[in-house]
Amino acid sequence: MTVKMATRQAYGEVLVELGHELENLVVMDADLSKSTMTAEFGKVFPERFINMGIAEQNLYGAATGMAISGKVVCASTFAMFATGRAFEIVRNSIGYTRANVKICATHAGITVGEDGASHQTFEDMALMRTIPGMTVVNPCDCVSAKKLIRQAVAMDGPVYVRLGRAPVPNFYQEDDDIQLGKGKCIREGKDLTVIATGIMVSEAMMAAEKLQEEGLDVRVVDINTIKPIDRDIIVKAAKETGRIVTAEEHSVIGGLGSAVAEVVVREWPVAMEMVGQLDTFGESGKPDQLKEKYGMDAEAVIRACRKIMDR
Repeated sequence: MTVKMATRQAYGEVLVELGHELENLVVMDADLSKSTMTAEFGKVFPERFINMGIAEQNLYGAATGMAISGKVVCASTFAMFATGRAFEIVRNSIGYTRANVKICATHAGITVGEDGASHQTFEDMALMRTIPGMTVVNPCDCVSAKKLIRQAVAMDGPVYVRLGRAPVPNFYQEDDDIQLGKGKCIREGKDLTVIATGIMVSEAMMAAEKLQEEGLDVRVVDINTIKPIDRDIIVKAAKETGRIVTAEEHSVIGGLGSAVAEVVVREWPVAMEMVGQLDTFGESGKPDQLKEKYGMDAEAVIRACRKIMDR
C-alpha cells in the first residue's frame, strides 16, 4: 500500500484505454471534466466526448438517449450532483428503461475535504441502491477501480460507480482477481469480521493488524459491490466469526452497514457494529482530519471491534 492515487484518476486512465478498444463508447460530463478526469478522453476522442454544461438532469437524460441508441455511455459529475440533483432522471430515465449508462460519480464522501458539507455526499449509495436493477460499485483503490470499471462497461445495464477525490493507497496488485458482485476475504480471522468498502478497506486492514497485537484475530472482507451484494461471503463470516463490524465512507443509514444487516438479520443474526457517517453533515477540512473527527479511520474501526467484543 505505497503508491497513492485517487480513484477518479484511475477512471480517467481506464476511459482512454477503453476508448481505443470500444468504438461505441461515449463519455459525457457536466462541466467538471478536469475534476472528474474525463478531460483526457475528450482530448483523445473529441468526437465521442460531450460536455453538457452545468445541467445534470440534461446530462443523464441525454445519456439515456445515447444508450438506447446503442452506445455505451459513461456519464460523470460529482457524486452529490449525480445522485442528488439528478435523482429523478436517473430513476425514471436510466433505471426504469434499464439504459446502458454507467454513472461514474467522483468526489464522494468526507474525503472531498475542503469543498465542505455541500459537496460531501454520504447518501449516494443509499439512493442508488433503492433503484431497481441498479448495480452499485465502490472500489477501494485504483487497481480495483480500473478492473471494476472495465467490468461495469462490459455488462449491459445501469451501474453507479463511486469514486473519490483524494489520493488513496493502492491496496491490490495488478494480478489480483477482483470480480464485480463478489466480496473478497483479504485477511483471515476467527474472532470477528470487519466488512469494509471503498477507502475503508485499507483502514480496516490497519485496524486488524493493530488488534492482532492485542490478541484479537480479525477477518477483513472487501465488498466492492454494494448491490447486488455478495450474500454468501457475509453469511459465511457471520457463521464462522459470530460478530460483524461494517466500515464505510458513507452514512450508516442505507449504505453498506444497512445492506449487510439486511442479509444478516434474515439469514444468520449476529452482533453488529457500524462505522461510518453518523447521521450528520460534514464540514470543510483536510481529508485525514475529517476522517478522524467523523469516525471513518482505522482507530474508529478499532473502537468498534473492541466494543463488539465486550458485548
